Amino acid sequence: MYLTANVITISHFLEFCLYYFPSDPPYFLLFAGLFIGLSCGTAFDATLKRYVKAWSVDRTNISLTSLDNITLKLPFIGIACGIGMFLTSGMSIFGLPDAIAGGLAIPLTLFTAIFLWLQLKGVLKELDQGGSQALDLDSWG
Repeated sequence: MYLTANVITISHFLEFCLYYFPSDPPYFLLFAGLFIGLSCGTAFDATLKRYVKAWSVDRTNISLTSLDNITLKLPFIGIACGIGMFLTSGMSIFGLPDAIAGGLAIPLTLFTAIFLWLQLKGVLKELDQGGSQALDLDSWG
């Protein structure tokens, strides 16, 4: 009975690395997600500023609480999708399997986006009801 030594050769090591680690990290998806998030963020900023400016000129006919139209929601959804893609790709680049990276990044992005949308609606409601004095934090202290 002969004992054989298990020798790990370079070819075994490379096979191990190719099997357990992705060969093509999603760098393109990382930068695409970042680009989508930033470009949709710019569109969201411009749209929100346009609505608030129109509201400040004519407060009787325009209500800030009725900003549930698609022109404001679409850039916000684009921000959320871009950030979700960015987070998923980033976690995948750092070695997490794609399913786990997506399983972590998508709920995190979804809950954050819902929370931010509700916060934005609350701030706009306060601004609509009380004007800019409602957001003046210095008057509370």
